[in-house]
Amino acid sequence: MRPQPIQIIEETDTWIAVNKPPFVPTIPERGKKTAVSIMEWAKEKWGEDIFLCHRLDRETSGILILAKTSEMHRHLSMQFEHRKVTKTYHAIVEGKIEFNQLLVDLPINTSDLNGIRIDHKNGKSAQTEFQSVEFFNRFTLMECKPKTGRLHQIRVHLASQNARISADEKYGGIIPLLSHIKRKISGEDRPLIDRFALHAKSISFNDLDNTAVTVDCPYPKDYEVFLKLLRKYGS
Repeated sequence: MRPQPIQIIEETDTWIAVNKPPFVPTIPERGKKTAVSIMEWAKEKWGEDIFLCHRLDRETSGILILAKTSEMHRHLSMQFEHRKVTKTYHAIVEGKIEFNQLLVDLPINTSDLNGIRIDHKNGKSAQTEFQSVEFFNRFTLMECKPKTGRLHQIRVHLASQNARISADEKYGGIIPLLSHIKRKISGEDRPLIDRFALHAKSISFNDLDNTAVTVDCPYPKDYEVFLKLLRKYGS
């Protein structure tokens, strides 16, 4: 699949908010190159003096913040380090799951990239808050607010609560098909989405003058279509 274009959501003198499409890596990939990364794209557009402030998985869509000055990069890095940045994700999970500000506080071991898991002995502290937003017959739109920034944190924490992200096969999810929500289909059955359904929806931080900033990121087309089909056939 050819990735969608990278879009600028907001730009100031010191930072840029971009909408990362699914299947676009945040940093250059090792080995086989499937798409131009956010960093490669940004350096071509703004030059070498551009700083990445955080990352998203290749399949995850949504908001990324880049700093245009070293001062802003330090300012944002300190906020990330002291958990002053609020990140909100939306996930479409399997099942009708009712979470009301559920705080999952389970340590995650990321030492083996092929086996990231809950590990009470050797894992690092990780906390995520979950809130159900919209219910469908076989799926739930979930708001996820990670308090820490462990690799695959939202995916691992949701799987630990038997609320696996749709199409996240790595953590036990299944590929959602049109036949799962529509009784009669004409022609060949097809997937409702072809990547795990996780989107970085918004981010809040303080600017250099300590003004509070919140930037919201629209859903990409594949996520919009998935939700549209759920609202039409899966309610």
